Amino acid sequence: MTDTRIAAVHGRRVWDSRGRPTVEAELRLLGGAWGRAIAPAGASTGSGEALELRDGGARLGGFGVAAAVAAINGEIDAALRGQDAADQAGLDRLLIDLDGTRQKRRLGGNALVAVSMAALHAAAAAAGCPLWAQLLGDAPAQLPLPEIQIFGGGAHAGRRVDIQDFMVVAPRARSFDEALEWTAEVYRAAGAMMAERGLLQGVADEGGFWPAFASNEAALDALMRAIERAGFTPGDEIALSLDVAASEFHNGGLYRLARDGWTLDADGMAALLMGWLDRYPIVSIEDPLGEHDAPGLRRFTEAVGDRVQIVGDDFLVTDAARVRAAAAAGICNAVLLKPNQAGTISEARAALEAARAAQWGAIV
Repeated sequence: MTDTRIAAVHGRRVWDSRGRPTVEAELRLLGGAWGRAIAPAGASTGSGEALELRDGGARLGGFGVAAAVAAINGEIDAALRGQDAADQAGLDRLLIDLDGTRQKRRLGGNALVAVSMAALHAAAAAAGCPLWAQLLGDAPAQLPLPEIQIFGGGAHAGRRVDIQDFMVVAPRARSFDEALEWTAEVYRAAGAMMAERGLLQGVADEGGFWPAFASNEAALDALMRAIERAGFTPGDEIALSLDVAASEFHNGGLYRLARDGWTLDADGMAALLMGWLDRYPIVSIEDPLGEHDAPGLRRFTEAVGDRVQIVGDDFLVTDAARVRAAAAAGICNAVLLKPNQAGTISEARAALEAARAAQWGAIV
């Protein structure tokens, strides 16, 4: 049996896809296996999620991670030596207790999640199995349905449009590979169409095109045309999914859609989205209203929750207690799972289990 006790933990600075510093943790076991993981970071964040430890100041725009790396190489390394990496729950509890703050603000959510994920990789390596198998144990495996951005907006694309992600899913695809192929065809068609019209401005944070649309609804119309140009039927082979990220333009109880020049209250914002549901084959809407607008989210869920997936991201921040409370209150019917929001693998898994107990959907 390979020894899964931790020999050492090492942190280092690496660079993310935006060219910003982030944290990588490498965890080595006494039996020789090792795991490595990089802390991800979102462009738009919920106020309740685990906080990244950034250095601040002028250097690197304040995004430096020297303090987070020092935390890994100091306190975390000392505390984890000799611990069993195969005991993910116990290791994560140790990390949470070591930090001792509600949002991991002392050692940094970026430091903790990198170490937590590295431990999972190391345990899988020691067991000689893929990462997914280490997570699932004896549970059955199922590939997810990919949800892929075609047009980027909001914080992902300089707020060229207010809605953050215009995405597609392929519910009729017979395999994961086929779903990716169909999506790639839509992506190619969208790029060609935007280039012909002189509306292509580059590529957004997450790989979708960065277009110069005159309105938010124009992006939906363009996405429909791209699906048709790729040879598919909107609403049949290919459906639409939105990440509204409404917290980004919600302030003082009002929603300000700069691209359209509209200022809406919660009911007006809900009415806008419900009108889109009537006219476009949208099967999923993430963060349709702001994270601090629970009454609006409840009314929206009551109105359309039986016909569309309503995903909580900023509102739920991968928190099991928030998922349970939202389910009891009739708010949302799916959760977005991001380990960096929670701070550890175990907490992210607890949020998934809470969603399953509520018979919710989940996007990982």
